[in-house]
Amino acid sequence: MSDIFLPQAFYLVVLVVIIAFVIVILKQKALLDQTYPYLAKQEFFSPAERSLLGVLEQATNDRYRFMGKVRLADIVTVQNGLGRSAWQKAFNEIQSRHVDIVACDPATLGIRFVIELGESTRNQAKRQGRDRFADDALGAAGIPVVHVKAKESYSPQEIQSILSRAGVRGDDGN
Repeated sequence: MSDIFLPQAFYLVVLVVIIAFVIVILKQKALLDQTYPYLAKQEFFSPAERSLLGVLEQATNDRYRFMGKVRLADIVTVQNGLGRSAWQKAFNEIQSRHVDIVACDPATLGIRFVIELGESTRNQAKRQGRDRFADDALGAAGIPVVHVKAKESYSPQEIQSILSRAGVRGDDGN
């Protein structure tokens, strides 16, 4: 009777090994076939942002290098000395927010000011609260914020005037 049991146990072990091998092969094939549910966006900037960026570059005559859609956490940091929980809460507030345009020194890429474009979605109460938070965080960090009303087009003189009124040096020497 033990002679009969030994071959059955052997076949059972072989069967388990084959099943395990097939499962591993199928899992590897599933990983290779895995697709990601992402598509490329057609445009990085909205039409108003694109228009503003082009005129900003003209109006400031290479005085600044402009970066678009920058995370707030990439331009401000949470100060040291907070408890871990308070630090994490403050970081969570800035990690997924972004600003429209950051003006940087072209040589050092040091941050000079931020431009926020007043698009139609910014008239919503929820959006205004988020914008106010970004303004306050940037203000606390000492980074000036220039607000520009969204339009279809801008003139270099108009942008120079907006920057000048905000106390930012444009191409006109202000």
